[in-house]
Amino acid sequence: MKLVTRSALGWPASAAPAQASTKGVKVHYEGTAVSVKLSTDHDACIAEWQAIRKSHLANKAENYSDVAYNYAACPHGYLLEGRGIGHRTGANGNQALNQAHYAIVGLVGSSGLTEPTDAMLSAIRDGIELLRENGAGAEIKGHRDGYATACPGGPLYDWVQKGAPRPDEVSAPPPPPASTSTYTVKKGDTLSSIATAHKTTVAALAKLNGLKDPNKLSVGQKLKVSTAASTPPAQPLEPFPGAAFFHGGRHSAVITAMGRRLVAEGCGKYKSGPGPNWTNADRNSYAAYQRKLGYSGGAADGIPGATSWAKLRVPKS
Repeated sequence: MKLVTRSALGWPASAAPAQASTKGVKVHYEGTAVSVKLSTDHDACIAEWQAIRKSHLANKAENYSDVAYNYAACPHGYLLEGRGIGHRTGANGNQALNQAHYAIVGLVGSSGLTEPTDAMLSAIRDGIELLRENGAGAEIKGHRDGYATACPGGPLYDWVQKGAPRPDEVSAPPPPPASTSTYTVKKGDTLSSIATAHKTTVAALAKLNGLKDPNKLSVGQKLKVSTAASTPPAQPLEPFPGAAFFHGGRHSAVITAMGRRLVAEGCGKYKSGPGPNWTNADRNSYAAYQRKLGYSGGAADGIPGATSWAKLRVPKS
């Protein structure tokens, strides 16, 4: 998680009303034009977030106690602290609709920069998990759920409706290609027997070798055969414990088992260990594994997703 705190932004402690728990988290967008400059200039993201707070505090009609949201997420994958943990959202916190959920805003709008990056989606997910660890329930909704508004815009709302998955859960690399080898036809062979032996079909062999008549084979003839990638033998594996499991210095034998698998994959970034505590070394190692799988940007943030976890095959501890 790449967190920019209030203190780093030069802001005092939030004056927003306290609220220890909610039903979950609602996702928002700015609802106005957002400059595409944010996509290439992180300083512009910080300036945007500071401008949002300034405009909210200047709204005397609604009497904002602070910037309206608990967090913002920028295109570069940073989670920007707003009201933070344990604070009611909205203007001054007296609206029942806002009291039901904490709030995270993606720094995208109705024009200009409208599409969230994978890094932004990962940052929003980081915020959701952080808020879940600190009082938020399981619900993930868009602002338009329960209120007549376009917020959080089409792209973000589509993502919310899918359950707000981390990018590596929806953008998995393609499966490894089948391997191709050569088979020499022997006396008594038929294309059917060769296909059965290599776990393929007559049609696939005929197409692969350009055979016009599958019944005409010659002893000594060379055929290309394609074999699907082998599946590792079944073994008891750790189920995906959820992304929230990998925050807050958790202590678990599952993390040790995960680290050993990362080392076996050539992705270990440990100076010592791995040990049972979740540390930056674990996150750096997992990020290296995500990159090995072909992920990049926010999809290689070092926080396990369900798809990459399944590929890692962490054995039961």
